[in-house]
Amino acid sequence: VEANGLNFHYLEWGDPSKPLILMLHGFAQQAHSWDFVALAFADRFRIIALDQRGHGDSDWASDGDYTPETQQVDIAAIVRELSLGEFVLMGLSMGGRNSFTYAANNPEKVKALIIVDAGPENVRAGTQNIRRFVEQDDELDSIDAFVDRVVSYNPRRDPIQIRGSIVNNLRELPNGKWTWKYDKILRSPGRMGRTQDPDMTKRLWGYVESLSCPTLVVRGDRSDIIATDTADEMQKRIPKGELAIIKNAGHLVMGDNPSGFEKAVTEFISTL
Repeated sequence: VEANGLNFHYLEWGDPSKPLILMLHGFAQQAHSWDFVALAFADRFRIIALDQRGHGDSDWASDGDYTPETQQVDIAAIVRELSLGEFVLMGLSMGGRNSFTYAANNPEKVKALIIVDAGPENVRAGTQNIRRFVEQDDELDSIDAFVDRVVSYNPRRDPIQIRGSIVNNLRELPNGKWTWKYDKILRSPGRMGRTQDPDMTKRLWGYVESLSCPTLVVRGDRSDIIATDTADEMQKRIPKGELAIIKNAGHLVMGDNPSGFEKAVTEFISTL
């Protein structure tokens, strides 16, 4: 679909007549990150998982603009182009920020919101772990070499599951090597700042506080990105906020503990 001046790729599951869940992946990921979650809910819902700008098979931003504000404009344009009605919005990490930014600006569209290990501010140490991971050499000889790298970064996940997930996040180069699909500028040294802009933090908290729909804040109990205090504060500031802590899960909650994540989401959605 063409929206906001870019071409966007998306995946779709389920019956178009059923209620819709729109899923937004995390930084450096793509729509297939949601495959297992989508399959778990496709019998009851229509699922759309989007490749956000600069990720997967969607266009890169020629101006390098990947702010939450710009990405929520993308989402609004895509919703218009696809003639989507009211929906449940679910986002992980970067997609979580984009989801609550969109929901704050488009309350009439979002029936409920599920924010997965995302918030207005991140734990600095966890952000630096991601920065070190993405700034490594990004051309390797094989898909297996990338699988090994991800296993080292997140040993909680099954290597078979990792391979199934990242095979759609890689592309082969003319020289026979493999690299990530997402925009190279996002993994350039220094792109991920060592500290977050205080003005952005303030803006993001403002979006969180203005959320009017039922909202589930999901945090992995071993997350190194979202602090316990941040998740607690989000629940307090969101008028219809609930908090679910998923055991044995780090930042990539639905990958680390799929059944725990699906249970929490199912319980929340059943109350709508």
